[in-house]
Amino acid sequence: MSQLRATKSGLLICTVICIFIFLYLRNPTHEEPEEEPTYPLVVECGFYPDELCSALFEGKGAAPQIAKFCKNPHRSEILAHLHTPGNCSRISQGLHFITRPLSAEESNFSLAYIITIHKELTMFVQLLRAIYVPQNVYCIHVDEKAPKKYKTAVQTLVNCFGNIFTSSKRKKVPYAGFTKLQADINCMKDLVHSKFQWNYVINLCGQDFPIKTNKEIIHYIRSKWNDKNITPGVIQPPNIKPKTSQSHPKFSLEGNIYVSQNKRLKYEPPHNLTIYFGSAYYVLTRKFVEFILTDIRAKDMLQWSKDIHSPEQHYWVTLNRLKDAPGATPNAGWEGNVRAVKHRHEEGNVHDGCKGHYVQDTCVYGLGDLPWIIQSPSLFANKFEPSTDPLVVTCLERRHRLKVLRQAEVPVEPHWHFQQESHFNMKLNG
Repeated sequence: MSQLRATKSGLLICTVICIFIFLYLRNPTHEEPEEEPTYPLVVECGFYPDELCSALFEGKGAAPQIAKFCKNPHRSEILAHLHTPGNCSRISQGLHFITRPLSAEESNFSLAYIITIHKELTMFVQLLRAIYVPQNVYCIHVDEKAPKKYKTAVQTLVNCFGNIFTSSKRKKVPYAGFTKLQADINCMKDLVHSKFQWNYVINLCGQDFPIKTNKEIIHYIRSKWNDKNITPGVIQPPNIKPKTSQSHPKFSLEGNIYVSQNKRLKYEPPHNLTIYFGSAYYVLTRKFVEFILTDIRAKDMLQWSKDIHSPEQHYWVTLNRLKDAPGATPNAGWEGNVRAVKHRHEEGNVHDGCKGHYVQDTCVYGLGDLPWIIQSPSLFANKFEPSTDPLVVTCLERRHRLKVLRQAEVPVEPHWHFQQESHFNMKLNG
């Protein structure tokens, strides 16, 4: 009897200690020093990443505070696979790539992707495996300035898939420079000359992540834009015009940004083209891509764009407003749900503010942005930095994969699942 009482007392003490630790973690004392920026990278999430993700998506107030103690549970696993080359079957299964078309509809409508990357190797893998299906094709442009180890790891992954390849021409891609546009053009040439048939091409950067599944993207294109290009934009407003009316003949590279040392008035656009201003991101038909690569107006516009600021914000939308271009939308404006982006100047109007931090007036998402992201009608969201907030992408990725598998019309392979999904399955709607 005394032994039973002692056992009960021990259990009671244990329970009290556990509750105290939990409350302490949820409500750290004011005397506790502020965490170092790298602290989340050295503390494990424990066994509940999905439970925590569910709370974050639901906007529960305590969730971001608890999440400060977490790190990306997939980071070490992904890097281990890429830095120890081996059997491709082990790599594709270990990294949870989808290895079969998930429906007849998707199998008959192939997408091409252009992905421009230079850092965040783990993020690139998470992006690629989220959008990967075997009937699509992927051109990867690895920035020439990326470290050799990074390029090797990317090539290790690419070599395991017949429908993924690196661009035949590699460029240094600084912010706002011409080579960002040229990198896309180079990949388009590779895609058109490849053995793969595809219906549309979508461009991404390494800091994008999908909100919609492959099936949802196809539904959106077919229902809203069938045989049309998506290039959100308008005739350039007065505050933008100086960027295209001035020539920047000399550039100096400062970090990743081109800074013009001198300017001069630029000659008029070729063929009397009306210059538009819009998104650097697009969804384009194959016929329009072939037009871009062959039409004299497109070629001359490309040449004219070499010395203007951020030419990719003008090039695609300007050519897509030509009435005789394949799939053109001459009367379109900003419509087209390509990217969910929080710009600083739209705070309080388009969005509720950045819960992460701004870089170049664009929000790098924080955990508090997750409810806003998943409510967006856009196909993709930008911008993410897992090195800053690793759980943001991890939560989105796990939610995205569950949606993909729920929509599958074929038997689901065991390796397509991520681990520890039981609680998330109960909490996730959609």
